[in-house]
Amino acid sequence: MSFSILKQIGDAQKKKAVVDVRSGDTVKVTQKIKEGNKFRLQTFEGVVIRVDRKESHTARIVVRKVTSGVGVEKSYLIHSPLVEKIEIVRRAKVRRNNLTYLRERSGKSARLQGKDFDRAAVNDTTVEEEPAEEVTESADVEVIETPTETEKPKATESTEEKA
Repeated sequence: MSFSILKQIGDAQKKKAVVDVRSGDTVKVTQKIKEGNKFRLQTFEGVVIRVDRKESHTARIVVRKVTSGVGVEKSYLIHSPLVEKIEIVRRAKVRRNNLTYLRERSGKSARLQGKDFDRAAVNDTTVEEEPAEEVTESADVEVIETPTETEKPKATESTEEKA
């Protein structure tokens, strides 16, 4: 009984459209970071070395990159509201889910063999919803158009001189 309630709550927290991220993918993760009372976007590009609980609302990926000779790993909750976007840059052929052996490797031995994939199709996260009912204009409604910046008349020199 309580399990179904927890599942409903968890499903309500999930994002509608999420990219299918796998181990071995090179991804760009865009994350919101709060500084004071403002938010800024920060991207982190690296190799996904682990995917946990893929079907759950607590799905997580661990992304690793080497910066200035130092390995940096970040863990992201896929359904977190702070994760703005996940974009797959490259897909590699791997035979396991947990690629922690890459931590001990550097240089050529840390490379993964690339695999062809349709980048546009994989990164397309649009959710097709049922089309909304079209609203047709009736005779009672009057449409008023306002001029745009390019259509507005500009002041001439003669009008400026008079003022």
